[in-house]
Amino acid sequence: MKNDSQIFGIRAVIEAINANQTIDKVFVQKGLQGALSKELMDLLNDQHITYAFVPVEKLNRLTRKNHQGVVALTSPIIFADLENLVMNVIESGETPLFLILDQLSDVRNFGAIIRTAECTGVHGIIIQKKGGAPVSADTVKTSAGAIFKMPICKVDHIKDAVFYMQGSGIQVVAATEKTEQTIYQADLTLPTAIIMGSEGKGVTSSLLKMVDQKAKLPMFGSIGSLNVSVACGAFLYETIRQRL
Repeated sequence: MKNDSQIFGIRAVIEAINANQTIDKVFVQKGLQGALSKELMDLLNDQHITYAFVPVEKLNRLTRKNHQGVVALTSPIIFADLENLVMNVIESGETPLFLILDQLSDVRNFGAIIRTAECTGVHGIIIQKKGGAPVSADTVKTSAGAIFKMPICKVDHIKDAVFYMQGSGIQVVAATEKTEQTIYQADLTLPTAIIMGSEGKGVTSSLLKMVDQKAKLPMFGSIGSLNVSVACGAFLYETIRQRL
């Protein structure tokens, strides 16, 4: 059955997938057995739908309904194709500006970033299929509706998006404290994709080795980091300042 942004029950989730409904993530109870559950898992893998094995307590917190060990979160948006989006922006003659979110996990931070991105003219946001914050009702609410105006792309691996950006003539800039260069020294007038890292770990070290530039915000207080959505806003408005 369906309840707003949730679908619960094995058969209901299978039917939703077969009906081409946009599924953001599926939570499956650990140890779930049976022919129907195997059919579901085969379908999730075939369709490359993100899923996670969780204890039954997690499912019970998501819904009080008879979930039969499966709860799916539906997406309120249709995700954009990365290659088509980048090509369209380049052909428009505008200077590309993209955000890449590396394992961002908090839905409210995600929503706040989407809102700021829409206000600052970002052309699209790229997220990874697995490990990131889902597009949930909280994301929609925090974005103040901006999510319906902002193209969002899902990729299997963030590295693939970085390679594609670089191959398309778009520099990739990582927001990280692991550099001596400040944001004010980076040239953001060029076609740019900015990587923002997760709340706890920042941009992963493997991505830092791939980027064209690394930049940080100067910090003068005793606390060593900013909330990721605040930091993202600072990066985007410095980009606007330079481009104006």
